[in-house]
Amino acid sequence: MPKLPKEKLSNLAYQAIKEMISNHRFQPGTRLNVESLAKEMGVSRTPVWEAVGRLEQEGLIKNIPNRGVFMVELTPEQALQLYEVRELLEGMAARLAASNISSSGLKRMERNLESQERVVQEGDLVGYSQLDFEFHAIVYEACGNPYLQELLETIKNKMRPLTTHLAPILPDLYDDHAKLLAALKAGDPERAEAAFCGHNQLMRGHITQESKQGEWLPAKEAS
Repeated sequence: MPKLPKEKLSNLAYQAIKEMISNHRFQPGTRLNVESLAKEMGVSRTPVWEAVGRLEQEGLIKNIPNRGVFMVELTPEQALQLYEVRELLEGMAARLAASNISSSGLKRMERNLESQERVVQEGDLVGYSQLDFEFHAIVYEACGNPYLQELLETIKNKMRPLTTHLAPILPDLYDDHAKLLAALKAGDPERAEAAFCGHNQLMRGHITQESKQGEWLPAKEAS
């Protein structure tokens, strides 16, 4: 990783660590080694600790006295609660996007979906997660309501610490995205809303099943 310039170190450290989180460098529940991160970025520990403070306020990590800094790990109950909220908000966003999305937005979704098909076939969970985040973000942007978009982005960020085995339902998640894109192309708000709500309901059902089967992933230490 390239060394950070001396200016605005705290903000750059924040952006760097958040990108690591987005790229699944740290699994939920794992410990972050602040000293190792500082060395990797070529900075002192101070800007890293400042970045940690910001990320803690966002609910992505937690600093436990005498133990260390850890990625937040959502419980099944917390994950289900977030999906309940997200389902309502994403349904609204899809309904609005059906009337507002541009041709360029649809083309971006088409390209994203083509990439999704490839990573689903390959079983690339990290690749799918990144494409999924981008796909949803296009819909949020197309809804035309900046307040709704802000709420949805906040919810999605809070869901990054989610631990679940997505492999068994990747094809179904992809199919939901394809249904949503078809509804948006048709300008059909009811179908678009139903597709996004169904997508969230699929995840809620999967989380509930995993929780009952005791398959919530264990945490490991990270640098």
